[in-house]
Amino acid sequence: MRLLFCPTEVPTALAELRALGVRQAELLTGDNERTAARLAQELNVAYRANLLPEDKIAVVKAYQAQGHVVVMVGDGVNDAPALAQADVGIAIGAAGSDIAIEAAHVALMREDWRLVPDLFRIARRTLSVVKSNLLFTAVYNVVGITLAALGILPPVLAAAAQSLPDLGILANSSRLLRQK
Repeated sequence: MRLLFCPTEVPTALAELRALGVRQAELLTGDNERTAARLAQELNVAYRANLLPEDKIAVVKAYQAQGHVVVMVGDGVNDAPALAQADVGIAIGAAGSDIAIEAAHVALMREDWRLVPDLFRIARRTLSVVKSNLLFTAVYNVVGITLAALGILPPVLAAAAQSLPDLGILANSSRLLRQK
């Protein structure tokens, strides 16, 4: 996974993202070369400067063509097209432009880079719960169909038992409501 971002913040969040498996972070900015180089050095990331919105889209498309999952974080009008093109576009800060918030897949309402690693963690927890729900449902249905086919489970009881996994799925999914 590659993370492309535009605003200027927080090495701690980048370190957390790397720990979560983000292999590369890159600064894409419309700022001049000198400003971008200084910021990229502080953040220890690669950079591209003097970019127009279409240049940012081209970078995202190039990474996607190489088979990478691209996450783009941005807050401005110039970021909106690339946010929409990325596999996951994250608009950061409610004070960002409305078009960036509309174009993104996720809008973080505070300009706080610590929310980006939190978003990754929430997404992973959610995916884990979804996978366990699918596994539970598949196993439950295979067992139920087998028992019904063998005549061990009467058809009326099998039909009634069909609603029980919904309760298990709801209970398992409710774990997502608890903050970690």
